[in-house]
Amino acid sequence: MTDRPSPPKTRTLAAQALGAIEPETKGVVLPLHVASTFIRDPDNQYRSGYSYGRPDNATVRHTEAVIAALEDAPEALLFGSGMAAATSVVLALPAGAHILAPAVMYWSLRNWFVTAAPRFGYRVDLVDMTDLGAVRAALRPGETKLIWIETPANPLWGITDIAGVAEIAHKAGAKLAVDSTVATPLFCRPLALGADVVMHSATKYLNGHSDVIAGALATARADEFWTAIKTVRAQHGAILGPFEAWLLMRGLRTLDARVRTQTESAMALARRLADHPSVAAVLYPGLPAFPGHAIAARQMSGFGAMMSIRLKSGERAAIDAAARVEIWKRATSLGGVESLIEHRASVEGPNSPCPPDLLRLSVGLEDPDDLYADLDRALRAANA
Repeated sequence: MTDRPSPPKTRTLAAQALGAIEPETKGVVLPLHVASTFIRDPDNQYRSGYSYGRPDNATVRHTEAVIAALEDAPEALLFGSGMAAATSVVLALPAGAHILAPAVMYWSLRNWFVTAAPRFGYRVDLVDMTDLGAVRAALRPGETKLIWIETPANPLWGITDIAGVAEIAHKAGAKLAVDSTVATPLFCRPLALGADVVMHSATKYLNGHSDVIAGALATARADEFWTAIKTVRAQHGAILGPFEAWLLMRGLRTLDARVRTQTESAMALARRLADHPSVAAVLYPGLPAFPGHAIAARQMSGFGAMMSIRLKSGERAAIDAAARVEIWKRATSLGGVESLIEHRASVEGPNSPCPPDLLRLSVGLEDPDDLYADLDRALRAANA
């Protein structure tokens, strides 16, 4: 009797795209399927499994299968953006549902929760998700239908106890959705910790090359709520285009190598910046002194490549430093191969919870010594 092979690890699943081979040519890269409509069988059935391009596509379906495998989920869905993915979760809820969302989170979604969700009839309260007591206190028994968390949470990188919030949500009859964009499937599996849905802005690390806008959801179970999300995607036309899905699949194949290298560089930079004379604080979950480090170490196998620094000389020095870098690029977004720097409070505006002395750093694939030297020069010049 032969031993059964162990399941492939995440690195292998991503690199081989589930080992798919194009059946006609035996190519190791699947072709791009762009058809918008499909031939019916003589009896008007669609036995091929495809009827129209808006609700489904073969290239999209294969990329979804890879993401589902990475999250150890029965199914995944791709959307035209991370915002489309996140808002589809909300729009699948019953009318009038109460939602808990983080006080500190990705700014565009936070703004949507505050300004747009109420127009759809949803009631949203923003909560400190790092405080389980605050989460419990904010619940409305019988009314709260969704708790949305983001961990690590952009741009302060606070850590939420996923298992702890999952227990609170499920006792109240609510669903738990987790934005795990920064952690990626390499370092955290929210579904295994009790989440019902995990979301990624696939624009970021899953694609990794700053050339695709996409969002992804994966589910713990293919239940009625998941079916409702599928319906929202189909009815709102929120599916990702096939070319973008093909590019995303290409990016996914290097996910492990990219993110692990970026994370190693981020840890090295965080340690060096913690001793920099211009830096008041380094916000990075990998540092033992960071609040939430113990929880992050328990639920993550790596700490990711995002961090923020707060400058001793305040807002003007932060803006000036960002203007002086050469290797770091002043741009929004994160997770690409190039390192990005941003004065986040300027981007988010007057209602932002982001401190004005903060710079957000997305660590790319450049040499960490070069990245540190470039930032060091900018920080010293800004504080001269």
